[in-house]
Amino acid sequence: MRRASVAYAFLLPALLGLALFRIYPIAASFLKSFYVRSFLTKREVFVGLEGYWALLEDPIFWKSVWVTVLFNFVVNPVQVIAALGLALFLSAPMRGIHAIRSLFMLPIGISLPVAVVIWGVVLNPNAGLMNSLLALIGVPAQRFLTSPSQALWSIVLIASWKGVSYWMIFLLAGIKGIPETLYEAARIDGAGAWQILTRITLPLLRRVILFVVVADTISNYLLFVPAYLLTRGGPENATNFLMYEAFKSGFIYLDMNRSMTIVSTLLVFLLVVIALEFRFLKPQHEA
Repeated sequence: MRRASVAYAFLLPALLGLALFRIYPIAASFLKSFYVRSFLTKREVFVGLEGYWALLEDPIFWKSVWVTVLFNFVVNPVQVIAALGLALFLSAPMRGIHAIRSLFMLPIGISLPVAVVIWGVVLNPNAGLMNSLLALIGVPAQRFLTSPSQALWSIVLIASWKGVSYWMIFLLAGIKGIPETLYEAARIDGAGAWQILTRITLPLLRRVILFVVVADTISNYLLFVPAYLLTRGGPENATNFLMYEAFKSGFIYLDMNRSMTIVSTLLVFLLVVIALEFRFLKPQHEA
């Protein structure tokens, strides 16, 4: 009993922080989505589901849904697969492997806002480094973040540059945690590289992959910084993610009911997506 009390005492600060900075804001935003502040009485008036019904008839909201879903449909597999491939490559013994790992981990040391600003300069359509490099191989200048057809894919590039290295660390740690004796036994039995990957590495890495997929999904569905710093949701709402639409509603148009309604809808949708990921990626012995 005393040992349990000591354990709870050590967990208490983290649990308080979780409740104060995570659970409470989520619960408050959900409750506030049912109220509208009256400009005459300065009081909040209960409106029930009116905000949610209004969203169903809002074309801008549905455009944001489409942009957010399309972005995640592309960026999540790209990041996870690229991170897994990079982790497999960096787990192999080779000369100078520590220096190579440090090189691929450089994006982690740059904060997201700073990375976004740097990429904004690189992708500048007039004097950016990317167009200068494309000119060397005869490709005409591209508009990138100022093009309705290219802006979303430019943010996919930015998010992947930052995210792949981060998720690679977890996958690399998982690979390094697999006992080397299993690989030695497989090689003695005549197993090839593909058999070792599909029958040893990936099955034993499934729990780590599940964590990476879920965490990556949460991160990308709540992505906000690139749209805020680079595109402001444009051009033509091509990068108007749900989080940015919620920000605009609450802090630009001062419609907190619509903002909270969008956030609550996004969180419910995100929980459904995560539940499906757990359903299909959970290790078989735990299913």
